[in-house]
Amino acid sequence: MNDINGNVFNIQRYTVHDGPGIRTEIFLKGCSLKCLWCCNPESFNKNLEIGVYPDKCIGIDKCGYCLEACSFPKEKIFEINENNAVESINRELCTNCLRCAEVCPGDVIITWGEIKKVSEVIEEVSKDKIYYDESGGGITISGGELLVQWEFALELLKESKRLGINTCIETTLYAKWNIIEQLLDYSDLLITDIKHMNAKKHKEFTGVSNKLILENIIKVSKEDIPYLIRIPMVPDHVATEENMRETAKFIKEELKNMPLQIQLLPFHEYGQSKYNTLGMSYLLKNYNFPERKTQNYLIESLHTIMLDYQIPVVIGSTNKLPLSKK
Repeated sequence: MNDINGNVFNIQRYTVHDGPGIRTEIFLKGCSLKCLWCCNPESFNKNLEIGVYPDKCIGIDKCGYCLEACSFPKEKIFEINENNAVESINRELCTNCLRCAEVCPGDVIITWGEIKKVSEVIEEVSKDKIYYDESGGGITISGGELLVQWEFALELLKESKRLGINTCIETTLYAKWNIIEQLLDYSDLLITDIKHMNAKKHKEFTGVSNKLILENIIKVSKEDIPYLIRIPMVPDHVATEENMRETAKFIKEELKNMPLQIQLLPFHEYGQSKYNTLGMSYLLKNYNFPERKTQNYLIESLHTIMLDYQIPVVIGSTNKLPLSKK
């Protein structure tokens, strides 16, 4: 085993949404895209970083460990509110030494991310092997974007396969093909997204062009690996009739082997609070999205449109996968 380090921001056990059976999902830090609707902003930066939850702070007059631990106490890195509590940090002045997070007793100041060795992650994953074997589950590596830390992801996949654990990668495919190819050799399933077919809108919504992503999806469709395509149903952005028709046409005409499923994922805004902890703005915060009932009706209508193209489209991510196709 090449026991290298990686930056992991979450290990979620007993997940059933990202691949078959009961799985352990490893979320790696770092992403090449910056989707406007992303619910995991802590995944953008590949480095460790500070998060602040001001509502948990009892006040620096009652605690103050963070100020004492700071390497530069005179620089006024901590921004204190009217309740004498830590509100945020000045990220331009902060050196990211992380000492404040280490001493904070109330998880007011936390570290997003944790440096782990391959062996440490595999030890955690192996705890549930009996459940994987019984349910057809395994390990899913996600992010962020796992290709930002592809060497670490590759070692996790290799070691998982050595232990007889089913493997799945969830990726945007925004990377050179020679990198992706190496991971496919040790993956039993691939999950990817099509965010938008219009190149200009894709860059506006995600920060990057869709050209490389679509090229790589076509290449994946020629490989001997089962794969899923997911489409986030963001109203007025992704979830439009024009985009769904273009997406269905691309899948039908350009992909050699059809994906196991095309999953339409209902939109949510669960990650908004995490933007605040990072001193970031959620750019869709003031967008007037339709009510949930209206969104559900929209998804149903777009689902019907895509079915007309005779492709295996479903709503949600918990539908049973026809893995016998492999």
